[in-house]
Amino acid sequence: MNLFVYEYLSSGAAGTSERSETRRALAVAPTARASPGAALRAEGWAMLAALLEDLAHCPGVQISTLLDDRRTPPRHWSGRIGVQHVQAAAEKDIFHALAAAADWSLIIAPEFDGLLAERSRWVEQAGGRLLGSSPKAIDETADKLYLAQLWTSRGIPTPLPEPTYPLVCKPRFGAGSQATFLVRDEEEWTRARHQARAEGWKGELMLQRYTPGLAVSVTFLAGGGKWHSLPAVEQRLSSDGRFRYLGGRLPLPDNLDRRARRLAERAAECIEGLHGWFGVDLVLGDAEDGSDDTAIEINPRLTTSYLGLRRLARFNLAAALLAVATGSPARSWEWGTHAIVFDADGRL
Repeated sequence: MNLFVYEYLSSGAAGTSERSETRRALAVAPTARASPGAALRAEGWAMLAALLEDLAHCPGVQISTLLDDRRTPPRHWSGRIGVQHVQAAAEKDIFHALAAAADWSLIIAPEFDGLLAERSRWVEQAGGRLLGSSPKAIDETADKLYLAQLWTSRGIPTPLPEPTYPLVCKPRFGAGSQATFLVRDEEEWTRARHQARAEGWKGELMLQRYTPGLAVSVTFLAGGGKWHSLPAVEQRLSSDGRFRYLGGRLPLPDNLDRRARRLAERAAECIEGLHGWFGVDLVLGDAEDGSDDTAIEINPRLTTSYLGLRRLARFNLAAALLAVATGSPARSWEWGTHAIVFDADGRL
């Protein structure tokens, strides 16, 4: 099996993207403590490196990927990982060629500015097959306002805009907690808007009711008309009112894991075309029966939870993804019980 695995922020495409919005979204803010773009790039590289390492141990799998021409691949990468170094100007042509030659293409990219949906359409235009969600499903989940309204119409609990504080200010089309703020009054709302612009975010912002609780993510492997939920992962977020993703912790206690999977399944059922690896972000409230739990968003791609789940799995997680997504028989999966804490860049 020939696989084309692509991660936007590691490919070099973001460095000189023709989209000004993308450049601004990934810009380094002079007053920011840490660059949002740098954090996203670190997460992207951690996901790509871990996934390629696991895929290289899958029998009969040959892999190709694109890397920024300034990045040197690790020495331990297997000979089955073919690396092409490219500059942004040549990216699309080489992308099309690799997607056309591959049996399957797995695309990792931020949802903002239509990047993930666009690259997924490139695969289809090249005559390739996606090992991921359809462009339509990506479009629907990338629009956070549309998704919240859809969930509400289907009876899925999710925070909607409300006239009373506290509220969460975030991009309507965003990724990686960029330009996201907890706002407690009108003054903080005004300050959040100015800070988002100062950090380079020029897109539309939206407000949602702030829901306190435990932030978690539930991953699904989907293919052949079947879904498999994986152990829920706690999301470690910054406590400075910016909700920056710091990493994860797993496994959760059984009762919380069951609650998270139950709501995540209901939330995911509202979107057609989810495939391969995708994650549902939730907040678990104080009520033990789950009545305070809310769905936040869907990430229709590989997520950073992969970094922790692969360590908990007593099997090759990438092999399981391939089996489910391509419709091959999936073997039984055994999970460890030891506690795992990981950072966003993959460090345990």
